Amino acid sequence: MVEDGARTLGRCPKQWIAKKHNRNIVAHTAKPGGRNHVTMATQPRNTGSVLSEVDIANRTLWERIVKKKAAIGTLGSIGVLLGFSGPAFAQDEVTAASQVVLDNIFIFFCAVLVLMMQAGFGLVEAGLTRAKNASNIMMKNLMDASIGILVFFFVGYAIAYPGDFNGWFSSAGFGVDGFMATTGDGLIPSVDFLFQAAFAATAATIVSGAVAGRTQFKGYIVYSVVLTALVYPVVVSWQWGGGWLAERGFVDFAGSGLVHMVGGFAALMGALIIGPRIGKYKDGKAQAMPGHSMPMAILGVMLLFIGWFGFNPGSQLAADLAVPVLAALTALVAAAGAFSAMATSWIVLKKPDVSMAGNGMLAGLVAICSGIGDFNVVGTLIVGAVAGSIVVLAVLGLERAGVDDPVGAFSVHGVCGFWGLIATGLFATTGGTNGAVDGLFYGGGAGLLADQLVGGLAIALFTVTASGLLFGGLKAAGLLRVTAEEEMAGLDVSEHGAPGYGLETRIGRPTARGGPATGGAVAAPGVDIPSVDLRPAPVQPTA
Repeated sequence: MVEDGARTLGRCPKQWIAKKHNRNIVAHTAKPGGRNHVTMATQPRNTGSVLSEVDIANRTLWERIVKKKAAIGTLGSIGVLLGFSGPAFAQDEVTAASQVVLDNIFIFFCAVLVLMMQAGFGLVEAGLTRAKNASNIMMKNLMDASIGILVFFFVGYAIAYPGDFNGWFSSAGFGVDGFMATTGDGLIPSVDFLFQAAFAATAATIVSGAVAGRTQFKGYIVYSVVLTALVYPVVVSWQWGGGWLAERGFVDFAGSGLVHMVGGFAALMGALIIGPRIGKYKDGKAQAMPGHSMPMAILGVMLLFIGWFGFNPGSQLAADLAVPVLAALTALVAAAGAFSAMATSWIVLKKPDVSMAGNGMLAGLVAICSGIGDFNVVGTLIVGAVAGSIVVLAVLGLERAGVDDPVGAFSVHGVCGFWGLIATGLFATTGGTNGAVDGLFYGGGAGLLADQLVGGLAIALFTVTASGLLFGGLKAAGLLRVTAEEEMAGLDVSEHGAPGYGLETRIGRPTARGGPATGGAVAAPGVDIPSVDLRPAPVQPTA
């Protein structure tokens, strides 16, 4: 198997890391706790000198300040404001140490952007479901982030990045080695952990919307722990940890398969095993159960869109000039996905559906994660447009098949994640920012496509099996679904003791009994609407 994985630069086999980051691999040293680690002597770009660890240790404070300013100068006009002569001066003065600092700060900010996606997921899920479950949705997303970070720190990280292992499963122990280190020649462990933990929390929270409105909170907590401690880390170890998929040549730059398919297929199994919401199907036909706030849902989509600029460019794992290209491709694919989904829904549903357009944007972003480092502009636009159409058809098809997924989690993350893997085998090109191989449509043959198919099927099979056993066990233990009475009352009250909103859920002035006053219209069945008095104000008598 690929040795050492990529514990500190954890996305891909070490040979590709060296090529991508213009760094020379010097030695493999055993770290405390038995975890192997790729030790790198990092070279400044376009120079041949190697900075020794002794030089780094002995550098004076003034030299550190000067060289950090020089590194900032490479970013453009900021350097001018600081009094430097421009990029030429910076290129001469930048050292490996300042580039390492820049890389770590960059990945830190990308991790923050990815963590912000938890807010986006919460708003999307809450907006597309009933108002009486809004607090429950937010609580699940809050705990996915909180529990995910803790569990991934203590257990999951060591499984995801185990060092030398058999390629299928291993663990480096407990916790994160060297967590408090503040020096190094690559990403320091704390920054790498933060970035990877944000991805783990993302995979976990995808399931929340698929099982919304009928899941016991304690059962959901068990699911969240198991996915972030075991299911997700095992799949990550196969590729980013240097396992058997990495050896095959499988490509998943930012996680179409490793992150989104894991969350998407777990969401499918959760929705299948827990069953549909009360009232969703009547005589075998799906009934509309509109969400309570489309503006909230689309605001969530836009927050996720912004967060993806940490997700994809951050997966470059270095602050280099590939980052803005990856960011621009991310924007293009999001736009293509949203427009395609809008057009498809307009054709199929006879109206441009707002929620479908939002899911189309997310579908394009999910699909691009695998091959964004290997796509050109044409491939990016095609991948996004196809994803936007696929997600509309998948949402409608799944609903007709009797699977109640209120937010389309499986369609967006599972189906379009798999499409992203396949698209990489078709549209990959050496003309991409990190392109190392051509896909089928660029003359590279079917080899990469075959690897992508094998990887996608393996991820789907493992996730379906593991999550099926998990949700099946929760159901057998009576920990999965709330009672019918609790579901009808809403999970905000039944699970958390208070409503998410302090407003009535009927239109009209409340009477002493809590119902609408005479003339007040009652909300349609299945729709929760905050209290608003729509009646005209009484006419005041004139003198």
